[in-house]
Amino acid sequence: MRGLDFSSWQALLSTLVGLAVITLIGVGIRLLVMQTLQQRRERENRQINERLRTLIAAYKTLGGSFTGSLDVDPRHLRDLRQAAGGIGEAADIGVDTGSDRARRIRDAVEAALSDIILLGTDEQVRLAAIAATELAQGRPVQTAALVISLRDFIRQALDLQPIPASVSIPAQGPARPSGTKPKGEGDRAGGKGGGGGGGAGGGMGVGMGMGMGAGIAHRDDDGAAR
Repeated sequence: MRGLDFSSWQALLSTLVGLAVITLIGVGIRLLVMQTLQQRRERENRQINERLRTLIAAYKTLGGSFTGSLDVDPRHLRDLRQAAGGIGEAADIGVDTGSDRARRIRDAVEAALSDIILLGTDEQVRLAAIAATELAQGRPVQTAALVISLRDFIRQALDLQPIPASVSIPAQGPARPSGTKPKGEGDRAGGKGGGGGGGAGGGMGVGMGMGMGAGIAHRDDDGAAR
């Protein structure tokens, strides 16, 4: 306050203008800092939400089943076709439903392991790398340990209480995809149906043409007889 000059109106006005400018600069700096911090917090929240969404999807894929075979079959499509009875025969009749389901489970598990290696914790990345190595070497894989790690991390990230030790949860395995008919079969069936319809239309056209030709010939014969 010692540097303020109130000796005249001009000095008082210049002092007030200076105080206003300093106040505006301070408020502007504060707003800029707050906006920067808010944008950084929003970006971090989006990253955390995307990470949780990906890990939750991986958890559902790796631990969506409690019954049946909980191992991941590492065989590829060529191996499944050979097991079905020969490459040429399997290509004509298609692979059986169980083998195709095992193949789709393996593909989904590989995608989930890739996401975990990208966004998981150190423990999850280590477990996912071990599982991926087992799959690459052609050995069946169980995902129960990785599922437990994912479950604990997701519950902690969502501020949920840990599952009590008294609760017994059975071993979890990959979710079994629902059986759906391949898209190509429906297209081929539709193409065959369309071909049949075209054949029927062609038959009708030929029959009508023959009938009209016979009628014209009959009228010519009548005219000649007269």
